[in-house]
Amino acid sequence: MNAQIISIGDEVVSGQCLDTNGAWIAAQLFAQGLRVTRHVTVGDDLGAIVGAVRDAMTDSHFIVVTGGLGPTPDDITRQAVADALGQPLEIHDAALTQVEDFFAKLQRTMPVSNRRQAMVPKTCEPVMNPRGTAPGLVCRRESTTLFVLPGVPAEMRTMFQGAVEPELAAFALDGAMTLTKSIHTFGMSEASMGEILSDLMAPGRPVSVGLTAADAVITVRLVTRAPIIGSAEAAIAKEACEIRRRLGAAVFGEGEDTLQHSVLELLTAKGITIATAESCTGGLIAKCLTDVPGSSTCFERGFITYSDQSKTDIFGVDASMIESHGAVSAEVAQAMAAGCRSAAGTDLGLAVTGIAGPTGGRAPDKPIGLVFVALADKSGEIVKKHLFGQHHPRSEIRIRACKSALNMGRLRLMGKI
Repeated sequence: MNAQIISIGDEVVSGQCLDTNGAWIAAQLFAQGLRVTRHVTVGDDLGAIVGAVRDAMTDSHFIVVTGGLGPTPDDITRQAVADALGQPLEIHDAALTQVEDFFAKLQRTMPVSNRRQAMVPKTCEPVMNPRGTAPGLVCRRESTTLFVLPGVPAEMRTMFQGAVEPELAAFALDGAMTLTKSIHTFGMSEASMGEILSDLMAPGRPVSVGLTAADAVITVRLVTRAPIIGSAEAAIAKEACEIRRRLGAAVFGEGEDTLQHSVLELLTAKGITIATAESCTGGLIAKCLTDVPGSSTCFERGFITYSDQSKTDIFGVDASMIESHGAVSAEVAQAMAAGCRSAAGTDLGLAVTGIAGPTGGRAPDKPIGLVFVALADKSGEIVKKHLFGQHHPRSEIRIRACKSALNMGRLRLMGKI
């Protein structure tokens, strides 16, 4: 069965807001076995919305529309759906009661304009909204079901789970179960991984394997379909095991796992403490680590030593070393890591110094994107040089430097470096 998603709003088509609703809905539909054939984004234009809904109803069995259900004049989705169906809008008593009750619970007077949110095309039914003032719609015509939900993500998800999910089973393709798995890696190029996994990525295999890249993390995506959940789980588990075997230490997690989660799990398991010394990343590594609940058991402190003088004052980096080699150098990175570990009294010190741009990088041997990452523990110090490229923006260089540092810590804790 085919499904289509229509996202409505000038703020979406203009790029002011990302269509996170569409991505989330697609994942839910796909997991239930529906084939999502199209994502359509439409501005607040009555004719365009009417056209998008009519087009979707000609070739899709299940349609989810989000956005444009508010009380203001530019919220025209209800009218557009009514026009697409060739029906008038009418006040629906149950929907009006829901809107009125929402304001009553807040002890506020309901503006007259909110009555328009209770208007429903004649043959449709409202979908109640427990988190806001905008009821949704469900419309059925022959073999097509159309759901219209608010654009506010929290409201949309609650209504989707409460009203849409119970109906999805009837649309699942051949009753089959779709399972997905994501395996995350760092430190290996997409091309190299493609060569290693090329036979597993061949079309027509029981488990589909593909690669996606985002912020220097390469994710292996696995998808399989099977008549029963057990056979689908077995197939995807077998494939995941083989992928992990081939990629080895490059794999750091699955699903919602992040590099910082992986590092903190290793630190916790080994009872090791860590501190960070950051120059070009400006505290980003410390932020990533402390974003994880429970990080206080391992993370002692973070230093932002941006200036040359701060590196000398806090870590005892010799000023003559900075003068001779530059603040962005292997020698200074190594001294920062050792000084950080000593100053914090931790088992491990992690340091980064580099040129994030867009200024700097004037010397041929010190280009924009040059970053040194260093680690110090009881065995000594290790340093790695990275060239992230002058074409990357400052923010991306900082993110790559941060993740490279976290990955160095992960590999050290695993005994791989």
